[in-house]
Amino acid sequence: MFGYENTDTFFEQQTGPMKMAAADDSSTVYDLLIVGGGVNGTGIARDASGRGASVLLVEQDDLASYTSSASTKLIHGGLRYLEYYEFRLVREALIERDRLLSIAPHIMWPLRFVLPHSPEQRPVWMIRLGLFLYDHLAPKMKLPKSRALNLNTHSAGQPLQDQYKKGFVYSDGWVQDSRLVVLNAMDAANRGADIRTRTRLVSARRVNGIWEAEIEDMRKGGTKTVRAKGVVNAAGPWVARLLANQLDLPNSKSVRLVKGSHIVVPQIFDGPQCYIFQNPDKRIVFAIPYEQRFTLIGTTDVTWNEEPGLVQISPEEVKYLCESVNRYFKEDVKPSDVVWSYAGLRPLYDDAAANASAVTRDYVLDLDNTDGAPLLSIFGGKITTFRKLAEHALEKLAPVLPAVGGYSWTADAALPGGDLGTGGFEAALNRFRDAAPFLSLPLAWRLMRTYGMRAYDVVGTAKSLSDMGEDFGQGMTANEVDYLIANEWARAPEDVLWRRTKIGLHMTEEQRQRVGAYIKEKVG
Repeated sequence: MFGYENTDTFFEQQTGPMKMAAADDSSTVYDLLIVGGGVNGTGIARDASGRGASVLLVEQDDLASYTSSASTKLIHGGLRYLEYYEFRLVREALIERDRLLSIAPHIMWPLRFVLPHSPEQRPVWMIRLGLFLYDHLAPKMKLPKSRALNLNTHSAGQPLQDQYKKGFVYSDGWVQDSRLVVLNAMDAANRGADIRTRTRLVSARRVNGIWEAEIEDMRKGGTKTVRAKGVVNAAGPWVARLLANQLDLPNSKSVRLVKGSHIVVPQIFDGPQCYIFQNPDKRIVFAIPYEQRFTLIGTTDVTWNEEPGLVQISPEEVKYLCESVNRYFKEDVKPSDVVWSYAGLRPLYDDAAANASAVTRDYVLDLDNTDGAPLLSIFGGKITTFRKLAEHALEKLAPVLPAVGGYSWTADAALPGGDLGTGGFEAALNRFRDAAPFLSLPLAWRLMRTYGMRAYDVVGTAKSLSDMGEDFGQGMTANEVDYLIANEWARAPEDVLWRRTKIGLHMTEEQRQRVGAYIKEKVG
């Protein structure tokens, strides 16, 4: 499957996820044109394709380039949302948390969160009540329930300052967020969707009950016209601007952009547990084991009034996050300890809340069916509820776009690589190691955690590590890069190093440059 000398020739022959678009789009009328390659757009593409609809998705950059790769990587109900009486959202998110852990157990797994009690913050009774609700809002939750901890005697108390004597522990989940987006796109493509990255919507208008849209290939240049019966505006931070600029339509709803930033530092505590800390400003900050050797700390909530796009953490945010964890940990974290940081814009539905932290994380679906050519715009949302959002989106569209009707099917259908078989992840890992004994345990673990059962496709016919092509360092081989180019729309170094994987965090600059040179040679 791999080792093609001419990648362009391979793309022309490909009939799987990366199949080429038809040379002439003008004769095709898609059921649905989706604008935006984040988790909401790809989730809707997957669901709609599985119902038999013809789908074209366009994304101006790479999949998950913005918000969907800049989260805290949690699949969670949102414990703090209970303070804002978001009971419906929390219940839906808790139900979805368990479903997602089942359909993608290779890129998602349960975590336990330790909440030290700070007497000057929320009182004990309020925390107990919140955790009780969190444990019981959704029926038949699979993860362990919360309980109190004596931090003087429990191992989770060892990294904490001595003043924290009581605490609580509860369950939530972890997700490799950008991989979640890619897997939804892969499944959509396997079911017939046309996924085009680096493709921008220039404009769209209704003509005789059909949308005519002009799209631009950002790599090769040139525009073409495509036609669709309905459009989904899943542009995330650009949702309102797309309505105003590309579609030239009025809009009564608005999006509020909130920047969330994270820092990564060398590991500052032992054990698999995570920590959730309360700050004097009532915000919370997480400290989470990350990539085996690091700790992820985040997030901030900063109102963003400038144009959407790539954003970076500010020195003030770095200081804020360091101070937040330094109130709790014995070991101080300094700005100079930061080895990597990332930031993203959350496109929240603007509910006029004065505090950015209080803005609802729920979503609003706005349907415009003028002239029988429906347009559905998505405001807000959170990564945990993307699958349910997709269901609700298609339910809203179905009466005016019958092609997306039919039954809901995604709740129990595994995402690509997630069908791990009997015994779960550990048993699947052992079987994979038996099939490829030349792989070290850390490398086999990383491949299975990244690709699940698709790890066998990464290895291909290799019988030794040298058979997997050039080793760029940290176990990243030419076979793996080829797989990502051929199957996961990877076109640039950051696609491979920071979105499809996080191997860039472990590599030297020289190793990252080698990967970049190889990708350039393959795809130009």
